[in-house]
Amino acid sequence: MPIHSYTNHVQELEAFGMGYPLQGETRDRAVLGSWRRCIDQHRLDPSRTSEAHIVPAGQLRAHREESEPLIRIARSGLERLYQQLKGLDYVLLLADRHGIAVDFLGHDSHASDLRSAGLYLGAQWREDVAGTSAVGTCLATGEALTVHQSDHFDFTHTTLSCTAAPIYDLQGQLAAVLDLSLLRSPAARASQQMALHLVTAAVRRVELANLMAQSGSDWVLRLAQSPDFLDVDADAAISIDARGRIRAMTHAATRMLAAIAGLNWRQHPLLVGQPLGRFFDTDLQALPQLMRNRPAQERILRARNGSIWFAHALPPQPRNAVQASQRQRLPAPLQALNTGDAAMGQLLHKAARLAPQDLPVLLQGETGSGKEFLARALHAASGRSGAFVAINCAAIPEALLESELFGYLPGTWTGGAHKGRAGLIEAAHHGSLFLDEIGDMPLALQAKLLRVLSESEITPLGARAPHKVDIRVISASHRPLAELAHSGLFRADLLYRLNAAELQLPALRERSDLLALAEHMLAALGCSLRLSDPAQAALRSHHWPGNLRELHNALRYAAALAEQQIDLEHLPDALQRSAAVVQGQEASDAALASAAVEGRTLNTATLEQVLAQCQGNVSEAARLLGVNRSTIHRRIQRQQLSRVFTRQEGEQR
Repeated sequence: MPIHSYTNHVQELEAFGMGYPLQGETRDRAVLGSWRRCIDQHRLDPSRTSEAHIVPAGQLRAHREESEPLIRIARSGLERLYQQLKGLDYVLLLADRHGIAVDFLGHDSHASDLRSAGLYLGAQWREDVAGTSAVGTCLATGEALTVHQSDHFDFTHTTLSCTAAPIYDLQGQLAAVLDLSLLRSPAARASQQMALHLVTAAVRRVELANLMAQSGSDWVLRLAQSPDFLDVDADAAISIDARGRIRAMTHAATRMLAAIAGLNWRQHPLLVGQPLGRFFDTDLQALPQLMRNRPAQERILRARNGSIWFAHALPPQPRNAVQASQRQRLPAPLQALNTGDAAMGQLLHKAARLAPQDLPVLLQGETGSGKEFLARALHAASGRSGAFVAINCAAIPEALLESELFGYLPGTWTGGAHKGRAGLIEAAHHGSLFLDEIGDMPLALQAKLLRVLSESEITPLGARAPHKVDIRVISASHRPLAELAHSGLFRADLLYRLNAAELQLPALRERSDLLALAEHMLAALGCSLRLSDPAQAALRSHHWPGNLRELHNALRYAAALAEQQIDLEHLPDALQRSAAVVQGQEASDAALASAAVEGRTLNTATLEQVLAQCQGNVSEAARLLGVNRSTIHRRIQRQQLSRVFTRQEGEQR
């Protein structure tokens, strides 16, 4: 297939858009379907070209954090595939369900060209942004496909040949796309058949690894059409609960079971919960006969539609292994926030139950404690098809907040957009609206928001009639809204609407997973530096008034200064001061205890120092000095120290 000139490419697309038959070119049905969507739905102009859109670093971090569990599972498979293709100039992209490349493997020497072409971290490949592409069209169709050279809608991308396959999660939802691309490829489309085979095989292994990681106490049944590959590279896999019912499956298994039952593979929910015997001539009690203690050729499973499969049954994990893997039970977006703290784990499990509900959720927590990260994870795990729209109620001037939220019609005021503007609430239709710092919303606007929540409708500025919206509201504040409502600074009726479910995020200083969080953040920054022991001690000793945001900034600062590992000297001054204070206190405690043990004289200066350190707490001072409380009281009276301290032991009781 020759590479088209710009004029030929535009003329072909325009002719297709007007319904004329294509001349001399054979296009795949998936490509033609995408062209039709680009023209009719997305209103893209074939004559306009644009380089790849790379999302800002902050947005990329949010998408990578949402996809972290999948990236972790897929990474080894991606690296193995990349090594197989070494020297062939292929680029591997892992794009999330929003079409953004969240992982990338490519040759460093081509970095500039790859970034310009969009074969790079952070590239946005959704159809409505980039036109027809392998990633975008795969997301739209749910099928593996190749978009070769002039198949691309945007002429900018017609030098590329891209092959992609979808990765499905255990709920049957399309979670990501694995893409294998070439900057420059042979003209013949058939040259990419090998790429299509490799990428679909890699996706099958990623889905299988994901199922195995989350199988817990279930039986896992691995299936293959050939006994030779059963134990090394199965075609499909199913997990079966203790009642003999299907709990989860890979996408290939979804297609297989749907074919056996006479269903469309997209009817995944109808397959979950069904007994194994509905699809195969077997049941839970017969699964031990399909374990590896028998030759693969003898482990035959007959399907109800007459097809023959070879099976490998894996028994449930031991109980202690199941308990160790319970964190994996969370939906992937919420699991990405789970780094081992027990309180946070409980909150995330509660969030997982709330995510698919339409209840408004109120997130409370200190500044920087991760409220927006949790809000995004709630949306990602909700299954809602619309966008996540965030607005900081404290950052937008009061005069503009109403128009930003509700939008306005043309001519509403001088200086407004000529065609008017849709508001953020409308932009969140079928999705989630995140109202950060809701406690700073003006009272007059609170009344209008209350109507949105109660009536599910909005009235843009300048409009006479309202129209319906379907939104899920997630709000957040670091201020205690109940106290604000009690004092009349926040509408109580709005508070009752917002906190149908309330989640209180713990402060960073209260969490036990500080170091795990630090490692997670360093990895997200693409940094392989480790924290030295003194640096870890400094992190543990700091009070963290800025919580996760402060930790993230501190690690970015340290990573910029460090070369081989992050030491105490690379941390911000505030953390070094915290470490110095703690070290001084520990040294003082040790010296005082040593003095007491060695029977040194308890002089006035020593006693004053200890009492000051303990804020006048006599019991604590006695513990540090290794003496009785009565001894401290006598010394206080004898040395006339009582005037210095107002906290007496009786106040502690």
